Amino acid sequence: MATRFSTGLRNNMLSSNSYPENLVTGITYSFGDGTGADGADQILDSGSGFITDGFEVGDYVSVAGSTSNNFSGLKISAVTAGALDVPAGSFTTEIAGDQVVLGSATGGGSLDELLRNGIVEIYTGSQPATADAGETGTLLLRATISSGAFVAGVATNGLNIATAASGVSSKEAAEVWSGVGLANGTAGWFRFHSNAYTLGLSTTAVRMDGVCGITSGEMQMSSLSVAIGATITVDTGTFTFNASA
Repeated sequence: MATRFSTGLRNNMLSSNSYPENLVTGITYSFGDGTGADGADQILDSGSGFITDGFEVGDYVSVAGSTSNNFSGLKISAVTAGALDVPAGSFTTEIAGDQVVLGSATGGGSLDELLRNGIVEIYTGSQPATADAGETGTLLLRATISSGAFVAGVATNGLNIATAASGVSSKEAAEVWSGVGLANGTAGWFRFHSNAYTLGLSTTAVRMDGVCGITSGEMQMSSLSVAIGATITVDTGTFTFNASA
């Protein structure tokens, strides 16, 4: 078995573009080298306006007007009112004072953008022949951030995929993916739905499927044995794109 991508997901990845979302300017922005969680670099705002301005995890941020830190396309891994976390090694420490312009955009047709703030459902049995097919088996678990409630069309508690490396995408390391058992059974396969969450037979739904396992499979879990009311965590999720077809 392998990761299977729906027609809707593949069509969007082949055809989508990146669209600007936010554009702000001011003299309250500074830069921290390695000041974020796990050594992430940070863009800091003494005016604490990032959330109000609409910056979100998964956006790609660009900077212009800085004395030493002008760049584009850095993925935001964490957002607070006063800080945006971006990959370590992106820039150097710089105090506020320059008239800086910050812009952000979605990733367009990238896998991590299309499945941003999504949800994983885990079923018994074998994965369907295609990711366009309807769900099969018994629904055992819905995985979200720390088992939180999920509502289609709302970002809260949705799951995210990290920036790809070596042709492989994986779960966002900082997120805890877990869910509470809805039925008793053995996990066999999963479906990762986009935030729109479309069930059933569809050639337009954005989603992908794969195999569940303990030390193998695209989605590795703390246990394949799911019991009603028990919390199960997803330890790793890896989604590989072949170098040739």
